[in-house]
Amino acid sequence: MKIKSQKDFWSGLMFVAVGLGFAWGSTNYSFGVAARPGPGYFPFGLGLLMAVLGGVVLFNSLVVETEDGERVGAFAWKPLLIIVGSVLVFGFLLPRLGMFITLPLLVVMSASASDEFKLKEALFNAVILTVGSWAIFIYGLNLTIPLWPELGAATGG
Repeated sequence: MKIKSQKDFWSGLMFVAVGLGFAWGSTNYSFGVAARPGPGYFPFGLGLLMAVLGGVVLFNSLVVETEDGERVGAFAWKPLLIIVGSVLVFGFLLPRLGMFITLPLLVVMSASASDEFKLKEALFNAVILTVGSWAIFIYGLNLTIPLWPELGAATGG
């Protein structure tokens, strides 16, 4: 069998692997039931959905003919490192600085990886995503996520 689109083949394979990895990892958590889902319910379903979509892309890469085989180009290391670095910074700073500082920082840092980066647009997105995250995770789901830095912890008092 011939790969007719390398980009789709490797993308599909990545989605299948990541999706199955998330589904498998979520089996360590309680599933609950459909009316009252547990912490493993959503990541399991999302992982399976991602794997199925990856399978469709993978299948199409073997069936749908392309002109040049859509070869995979050079690896974009700089954007990859910026994105991964911004996620690591977010994970490190969230418990220290809170969501209202760390999430906009994540959005602006991640957006800077693009060749089309515009600070005004990144700040607008940061505000929308921060307000949306607050509405979903804090207000809607009542999760315990620090919103602001704890000043007493930083000063020792």
